[in-house]
Amino acid sequence: MGSMLEVHGLTKRFGGFTAVDRIGFDLAEGEILGLIGPNGSGKSTTFNLIAGALPPTAGSIKLDGQEIAGRSPTEVCHLGIARTYQIPRPFRKLSILDNVALAAYYGANSLISRAEAWKRAEDALALTQLPADPGIRVDGLGAAGLKKLELARALATQPRLLLADESLGGLDEHEMDQAADMLSDIRRERGITIIWVEHIMGVLMRVVDRCVVLDHGEIIASGLPRDVAHDPKVIEVYLGTDAESLQTQVGGRAAEAGAC
Repeated sequence: MGSMLEVHGLTKRFGGFTAVDRIGFDLAEGEILGLIGPNGSGKSTTFNLIAGALPPTAGSIKLDGQEIAGRSPTEVCHLGIARTYQIPRPFRKLSILDNVALAAYYGANSLISRAEAWKRAEDALALTQLPADPGIRVDGLGAAGLKKLELARALATQPRLLLADESLGGLDEHEMDQAADMLSDIRRERGITIIWVEHIMGVLMRVVDRCVVLDHGEIIASGLPRDVAHDPKVIEVYLGTDAESLQTQVGGRAAEAGAC
């Protein structure tokens, strides 16, 4: 089976600054890929390039063999790629349901009715465990609820590929575990492929199948979580003193998987 997403030689320059430098990776359908690295390493720029928010300076992005580099965010969404944002910006005067229904309506690749938009919104809200009552406003949501709303809006566009950007920021430990489990459920129940950018390594490594590590816009490592956690270059530029704890967590996960 070929790759769903193929990224080759992807480069983005802003004047004399190179934010992403000739990176490349493939993504299989149904995979969860962790895109990690220190602040300023190029993760969000890579998301913006894939999602169409930025045009690449050079390189290729193919979805199912079709070139999508340089297409508009609307076109990319209609092709089946949705993304979340680190900082949720909902329509605060609208209900939770209406926020998600708007995403369903405008994210659809064909004209749908208001009733269908609401149905898709209700399905997305059920998956993210948010209320679908049209009378409930966004104002009452805390940090975890807003992250779920951001995810529900992306899911309402019915994507095949989800770009999840910092889904754990601002959450407590219990909420982080819930969010990570939710991403696993989305893959299992919807068959959605996921690229996940995250700084909370202990949680991310439990969920992802594979990692790509960026530093200064370049890929410095890629592979299974346990291999990346032991990579000397990754430890030097990113994991630092957290490496040993992370290696223990990832090793425990690998042992559990082997026992299944």
